[in-house]
Amino acid sequence: MTDAIKIDVWSDIACPWCYIGKRNLENGLAAASADDDAPSVEVTFHSFELSPDTPVDFEGDELDFLAKHKGMRREQVQQMLERVTGVAADAGLEYRFDLLKHTNTVKAHELLHFAKEQGRQHELAERLMAAYFTEGRHLGREDELVDLATDAGLDADAAREALQSGRYLDAVRADQAQATAYGINGVPFFVIDGKYGVSGAQPAEAFAQIVRQVWSEHREPAGVEA
Repeated sequence: MTDAIKIDVWSDIACPWCYIGKRNLENGLAAASADDDAPSVEVTFHSFELSPDTPVDFEGDELDFLAKHKGMRREQVQQMLERVTGVAADAGLEYRFDLLKHTNTVKAHELLHFAKEQGRQHELAERLMAAYFTEGRHLGREDELVDLATDAGLDADAAREALQSGRYLDAVRADQAQATAYGINGVPFFVIDGKYGVSGAQPAEAFAQIVRQVWSEHREPAGVEA
């Protein structure tokens, strides 16, 4: 039995390119899964905070935040968001920046580590990103996060306890320390089998090609050079 390809994904819930990259990765893996010799792949998400100093309740809309954070004019930010919205649409995602509530994401990351422990990390990552980018949900608030956790199949009381205890914060910080060790300073960033790094929201076709290539390496007999 050939070992599965391990893909470690560093991302932030509040990163629009991360949700696009996630969907493109999924679509690329789905395409490769139709191969006669389909790759076996295990995907794990890791924490990265793009703006850790963001308050839980940011006063203003996404244009206000990015104009301040990036030092850009609102007109420039609007053009940038329109471009991202178009790219997201190509990936099958309907972004609603007009509804988006910018917030601190550390608690969402803590909840993702709880979900990983429960075997529901993928379901929660999808639910959180959809809630943030397409539904205008406030992911900095405990009650909202607990509701979304239940949507992803997690127990509400256990999710609330995980958030209130803060016991998963060390796991978030460990992910961030690993990102620093890898030299990751932007997300999404994909580490494949601990040795190949792929930066940015690559097209689905690129992800399919990558996993096919790495799978062929997995299938080579030990000691045989390509």
